[in-house]
Amino acid sequence: MNILDRSTIWPYDEHGEPGEFYYQRYGHPSGAAAERALGELDSGHALLFSSGAGATTALVLALLEPGATIALAEGAYFGTGRLFARLGHWGLKVVEYDQTGRPPDGVQLVWTEAPSNPFLTMPDLEAAAAHPAPVVVDATAATPVHLRPLEHGADFVLHSATKYLAGHDDVLLGAVVCRREEDAARLRDFRTTTGIVAAPDACWLLLRSLSTLRLRVERQSETARKLASRLDRHPGVQIVRYPGFGGLMSFDVTDGEAARRVETSTQLITNATSLGGVRSVMETRHRWEGDRVPEGLLRLSVGLEDVDALWTDLENALEQV
Repeated sequence: MNILDRSTIWPYDEHGEPGEFYYQRYGHPSGAAAERALGELDSGHALLFSSGAGATTALVLALLEPGATIALAEGAYFGTGRLFARLGHWGLKVVEYDQTGRPPDGVQLVWTEAPSNPFLTMPDLEAAAAHPAPVVVDATAATPVHLRPLEHGADFVLHSATKYLAGHDDVLLGAVVCRREEDAARLRDFRTTTGIVAAPDACWLLLRSLSTLRLRVERQSETARKLASRLDRHPGVQIVRYPGFGGLMSFDVTDGEAARRVETSTQLITNATSLGGVRSVMETRHRWEGDRVPEGLLRLSVGLEDVDALWTDLENALEQV
């Protein structure tokens, strides 16, 4: 049963001993239920955090020592690279690599993204798993519906649960799913000590959303495949990036001015950031990521709207190219 418990404290038992829950920073019923549900989906031990960035921060700081080097997938979510750069003050080093091949030697953590955002490349998980360093797979865009990285040799799965897992643009939440219980215990202790915890309301909403995850993602994937195919044939589109599954894609038009005209001309598709919700959203990414992405790149997160209605909206907007 999905019960919301906002308590911050729980009474000790009749012997004066703490029970399963005693202070919210250490755990609470709503969070424990959501972690069990996600752990079952990803075949591991799940821990929830206040955001995807919070989950990333906790995982890196709990695993690595000063002077360690992360091999980060080229073209991965730009916020991950920015976060790692901030941690450079504490001695963290980062090298980017082509995740379709073998990770470089001499690193202490391999960080992949399946698929990468916004370039939609897929990692060579077999090559990553063969590396001696622990392997993290950010599977935010794939979700457990399409990929369970722990079953392919990864050590950790990361989700910005704000996106597809929660799926309604009303939750800020992050998750790490660990293959080994001892890693989960280490990360749980770090979370408790630092307070990067998930609130009961967010966990309760996640539980609501996980019950419809497969239905939503399969519908988004079916629609996205059709839209990617149509965009690929459109004369105003230069390139379409789509891995063949999921609801996320990107495509390029001629330049930044054309991209801005397209994103501001849609009526059904919301011109906004983020991804994974039931409503379709689209935006240019150059505004956030700078020259690491083409000026004409548009990222489209497909929602649950009718495919033909979405295509009509895109066709009309592309007339501005």
